[in-house]
Amino acid sequence: MIHGGDVYTSGLLQGRELIDYSSNINPLGVPKSFIDNISEGIKALTRYPDIQYRDVLKALKEYSHCPEQYFVLGNGAAEIIDLVIACHKRLLIVVPSFVEYEIDAKKWNCSIEYSYLKENAIENNLLKHEYARLSYDYEDILNKLQKVEAMILGNPNNPNGNIIDKVEFQKILEYCENNNKVIIIDEAFIEFTGEKQHSFVEEVKKYKCLFIIRALTKFFAVPGIRFGYGISSNSDLVRNIKEKQNPWNINCFAEVAVKHVLKDEQYIEQSRQWITQERLRFLGKLKDISFIDKVFLTYGNYVLCRLNGMSSEKFYNLCLAEGFLIRKCNNYRGLDEQYVRLAIKDRNGNEKLMTMLENLRVEN
Repeated sequence: MIHGGDVYTSGLLQGRELIDYSSNINPLGVPKSFIDNISEGIKALTRYPDIQYRDVLKALKEYSHCPEQYFVLGNGAAEIIDLVIACHKRLLIVVPSFVEYEIDAKKWNCSIEYSYLKENAIENNLLKHEYARLSYDYEDILNKLQKVEAMILGNPNNPNGNIIDKVEFQKILEYCENNNKVIIIDEAFIEFTGEKQHSFVEEVKKYKCLFIIRALTKFFAVPGIRFGYGISSNSDLVRNIKEKQNPWNINCFAEVAVKHVLKDEQYIEQSRQWITQERLRFLGKLKDISFIDKVFLTYGNYVLCRLNGMSSEKFYNLCLAEGFLIRKCNNYRGLDEQYVRLAIKDRNGNEKLMTMLENLRVEN
């Protein structure tokens, strides 16, 4: 299982609907602003999209407050990740992280260096518990950057949900800017942090070394339309990526979504309120589950856990038998068979999950 979200193999294809806690999609569902305007996409089906995507670029400019020439559009964030990695031959990957980084790097025959997250503990005053944390090793990153052309890391990182400390990261930014290195930051989950200052979008205007990746997939709950985008003031890198793309890579429904959901302030605010409240509650509940050894503090809409005395495979099968799909994390570099990831959903779903976990029979 390379990715989460496979509700088909053990679910729909067997006539069974699973409760999916393996994929990290906003439980508020598709924004009404998209549904109400979907007829625009239907009307556009008989013509090619605007090959310059002017309405899309205008919407992204208004949302991100960056010039239109900074953007490169992709068929999901996956296309952007693939093509920006293809522009480099020597890559540093901060791990554990989204497995596609390494898959793409190997596909393009990149030489790969790894910087491993380091574990420490943190006391959370709001929850009155001590949580584990996987943090970036900023000194190690800085040292290994000397061997590569570019680096890629998540903010928040997947699967653990930690964010970049901007003060600690400043030396890395300055080094890369002065030494012609590229920093690729995957911000697919950035809206879930609830605070705009955690993003590096504003820094893009000052640092040409930065390349930010974002998508509508997670926060706006529309993985099916496949829309992602990159942001950079490095015009050479943006042009290089665009030259590798096919024309009309964004379909008419993705165009409609971008035009409307990024302006949907009600949906955005409701989502921020939901994640701020539910994340704290979800973390606290997991601390009470007897067979979970460690709960990792997160800024995302997912939580990494380390199991006690049970493999992720066994836990996966036990949950599956109860109708829940979870994410095994043994294929993340740096994690072993005892790690799993759980999405944070709506209150009703989370209550069902916690009840199932509390009653789960885990005898050896």
